[in-house]
Amino acid sequence: MTAPWITYRPELKVLDCTIRDGGLVNDHQFEDGFVRAVYDTCVAAGLDYMEVGYKGSKKIFAVDDFGAWKHCDEDSLRRIVGENDSKLKLSVMADAGKSDWSTDILPKEQSVLDVIRVAFYSHQASEAVDMIKDATDKGYEVTANLMAVSRTPDQEVDQVLEMLAETAASTIVVVDSFGTLYAEQVEILVKKYLKYAKETGKEVGIHAHNNLQLAFANTIEAIIHGANRADASMGGLGRGAGNCPMELLIGFLRNPKFHIRPIYKALEEQLLPLSREIEWGPHVQYNITGQLNQHPRAAMAARASEEDRDKYVEFYDKAIAEV
Repeated sequence: MTAPWITYRPELKVLDCTIRDGGLVNDHQFEDGFVRAVYDTCVAAGLDYMEVGYKGSKKIFAVDDFGAWKHCDEDSLRRIVGENDSKLKLSVMADAGKSDWSTDILPKEQSVLDVIRVAFYSHQASEAVDMIKDATDKGYEVTANLMAVSRTPDQEVDQVLEMLAETAASTIVVVDSFGTLYAEQVEILVKKYLKYAKETGKEVGIHAHNNLQLAFANTIEAIIHGANRADASMGGLGRGAGNCPMELLIGFLRNPKFHIRPIYKALEEQLLPLSREIEWGPHVQYNITGQLNQHPRAAMAARASEEDRDKYVEFYDKAIAEV
């Protein structure tokens, strides 16, 4: 008999989304030194993937209004990673409806990128299928990230999963966009996703937000039930309440290929100074939107306003009125 709490699952892989999800906090205005430090940390920590940003449309997201990591042009990427002479795979996210994917995603042989993560809502599933085929044909590993699954009817989720099962996506990700899921719901979703994924040799992933301070717990829950791909970020940096903290996840996994000391170094030297300049984390307004299964945009606006930041009751009353 083995002791599962002191062993590890070698097939489980970890993706760092610090720069991509964290960029939603500051319009992707990270200095090169910060991005390079996160990259070096991912390499030193033995992580499997690093998501460096978005392939956002320049027609929608003007270059003058956003940092380089909203568009991830090849010159910007190579300025940080060179030829990426490491085992770390580099990833970007392409949003359906917000990315000029057919032209802006280059053939793999022309890019330092390895993975395209296709993100979409259920009503954009047809475009997502086209995006997955395009990226696969160009030579990339591709994942499918159905967003806002907590607000998507079960029948629609099943229909989307049926479509994704027929694609070449290597991984289908359970995405708790609003940070509203509890462990029981994560278990149900992971098992549902696995039913469709395993038949076609795909893996299931988990991307958790921390509105209810459950991102780490829900990531563990997903892993327990068979998810072999897990997202996390240094210090939990990410939109609004943030994500599953990488330092907690790596400490939990016990895989000797991962090294936690470089992550603590990044927390001390990079994330701590950044936390004095921009805010993220599970503040009260995010807790409220998480409990009500609402998009955190209103909470983000409230936290950005010095006048409204501490008016919890007023925020709650407005949020409840929208239910």
